[in-house]
Amino acid sequence: MSNETLAPAKLVIPWRTRLALAVLSVVTDMSRRSDGTINRRLLNLLDFKSSPSPNKPVRSVFSSDITVDPTRNLWFRLYTPENSGVDGGDPASLPVLIFFHGGGFSFLSAASSTYDAVCSRFARRFPAIVLSVNYRLTPEHRFPCQYDDGFDVLRFLDNNRANGSLPPNADLSKCFLAGDSAGANLAHHVAVRVCRAGFQNVKVIGLVSIQPYFGGQERTRSELQLVGYPLVSVERTDWCWKVFLPDGSDRDHPAVNVSGPNAEDISGLDFPDTIVFVCGLDPLQDWQRRYYEWLKRSGKKATLIEYSNMFHAFYIFPEVPESRKLFSEVKEFVDRRLSRL
Repeated sequence: MSNETLAPAKLVIPWRTRLALAVLSVVTDMSRRSDGTINRRLLNLLDFKSSPSPNKPVRSVFSSDITVDPTRNLWFRLYTPENSGVDGGDPASLPVLIFFHGGGFSFLSAASSTYDAVCSRFARRFPAIVLSVNYRLTPEHRFPCQYDDGFDVLRFLDNNRANGSLPPNADLSKCFLAGDSAGANLAHHVAVRVCRAGFQNVKVIGLVSIQPYFGGQERTRSELQLVGYPLVSVERTDWCWKVFLPDGSDRDHPAVNVSGPNAEDISGLDFPDTIVFVCGLDPLQDWQRRYYEWLKRSGKKATLIEYSNMFHAFYIFPEVPESRKLFSEVKEFVDRRLSRL
């Protein structure tokens, strides 16, 4: 590990964002018990939820919840732009973006107000049909439940187009996987599974990896030196990995250290073009850069976008100017990928 000292930019964020970050950190810390369980009752009191709006668009987007498997509460929230052709608008086909929310595999859901707003913005900005997956959480459901849930949603789409619940202009041959933090980890592993599955209808052509949650046994320079920044700390991430991994595993497990000593060989897979977002005030940035470099070494097309003065999960706060820039960068990536088809 390099002895070079990081000289991060000063963290300058609006007071509203700073307050929200402080509340989120306190709530997640208070809900984590020392025995490795979570106080869901406390967490749910402060995890504000948004209801779907299937009959009246909210900011020009309809939304509805589609059940995949009721026995494991596996479902997704479907976002459809108002003028997508379902009500007499433009009938042109739209790409499908399948989104996985963050939260260390332990917190939040597809109904959380923050992610409801994020997915609505994606649907409206591109435009695209967006599916936000509600996967099972740890510690109640450990690895590989989250990856199974993500993959099964895509298999559900491949088999029956979600029982006709998708609009007719949703083009499953133009699918993008996307996620932030733990959701970006999940999106990567689902992409690998999809490459091996040989689906008939679903074709994943792009991967949007927003500050992916990876790690390893090593303590990287950014983990050691970026202390006290929002949301991410060594103690929090260690706890989340411990309740996620099978008993007896360490953080060099391939689910965690995706580019490490136990990494899966993807060189022979038709892995989708990938865009990776990294921030200079995110303690996970070294792992994220290693992921990008590993993709390149594996012969895959990858683009790295850096925000030197941003923190983990900055983009979910619309009052932060760089948030708008990230949405624009994702739209450009999607447009470029579609233009090459």
